[in-house]
Amino acid sequence: MPLGRPELLSSPRAVPRRRLLALTLLPAVTGCATILRLDAPPPGVAIDLPVLGIPNARFWPDGPPEALRREAALMLARQRARSAGPLPPANFLALSGGGDNGAYGAGLITGWTATGTRPEFDIVTGISAGALIAPFAFLGPEYDPALRTVFTEVARPDILLLRHIPLALLFNVALADTSPLYRLIAQQADERMLAAIAREYARGRLLLIGTTNLDLQRPVVWNIGAIAASGHPQALGLFRRILLASASIPGAFPPVLIDVQYHGHPYQEMHVDGGAATQVFLYPPALYARNLADPHAEPRQRTVWVVRNGRLDVEGMSVNRGLFTIASRSIATLLHFSGVGDISRIFLIAQRDGLAFRLSYIGSNFTAERREPFDQAYMRALFEYGAHKMLSGEAWVEAPPATGTLRATADRAVIR
Repeated sequence: MPLGRPELLSSPRAVPRRRLLALTLLPAVTGCATILRLDAPPPGVAIDLPVLGIPNARFWPDGPPEALRREAALMLARQRARSAGPLPPANFLALSGGGDNGAYGAGLITGWTATGTRPEFDIVTGISAGALIAPFAFLGPEYDPALRTVFTEVARPDILLLRHIPLALLFNVALADTSPLYRLIAQQADERMLAAIAREYARGRLLLIGTTNLDLQRPVVWNIGAIAASGHPQALGLFRRILLASASIPGAFPPVLIDVQYHGHPYQEMHVDGGAATQVFLYPPALYARNLADPHAEPRQRTVWVVRNGRLDVEGMSVNRGLFTIASRSIATLLHFSGVGDISRIFLIAQRDGLAFRLSYIGSNFTAERREPFDQAYMRALFEYGAHKMLSGEAWVEAPPATGTLRATADRAVIR
């Protein structure tokens, strides 16, 4: 990164020594490699750019549904090709975001295996923490030990490194460095996992991960199976970056840049947590699942299982008049009811399209305290709570319940 005009830097009189030293150190302090980026592709063409040359690598759920409809039809065609008779019941799993609360969904999945009733999912979708669970849930019980490890054997240093806040606010794109999280993702999302996802995609199953394209302010749904099946040498790297992007909370975690090309010129897209656009997703309302069914076949039972890695109740407390308190409380309220609205939308789509609906969430009876983000003891307790809830037969409700107000607890009180 250039520091200035060469003639100015060549003269000690032109630039005092102290100032020259500051200019010399500036790139190291600011981390200019993390701030600078290539231009985003022109908005008018960005949605049609095939990442890694894979035409169905991703979809835009807020746009026309034709591409997603073609992918769903292809999925059903593959299922029929390997089925000698009527297709078995279909099961769709939607995993929400939730940060360290993702331990709930991870425990739920492993508890589901222990009950002997866990189905093979035709479609698995994930956002943020749900995106980190999704590949394990998609690939089946064989991956339960790894899922347990990811959500019970890690602590905050295994996820992020907090920066010095004043410097981070001045010179960085985020408050934390997520290189530990990327290393964790790279350990688990390896060639073996990618090959397994490709095999399941060929069988007619979909793994979909959501991110948010900040340049376009639009949600993106990544077709991980198509990426895995492409055989592209950069497919694994893209898979890992999608998982990292989906979990990258804006401001807290650095955004992830995705390389694309247009007319031979390189560009970069900025992607962050899928929760910036939606907390949990299945398929867009414009796509009518009932229209994909074979009219000559017997009706197929279909169930959508929605896992909210968070609570549905809200907390009552006395909010002081501090700027930070008011802002953080308002953002928390916004995100909470955004998630509640996403669940309601999936429920209404299920009602319209004839899908059975099941919802699981963290109940008010879970009272373990969180001492810090990604507190290992808290995550272990939540993992066991999710597993026990499944084993006890209390995991699912058939409609979004009414929510109440609880007294704030130590682990969830707003910072004052």
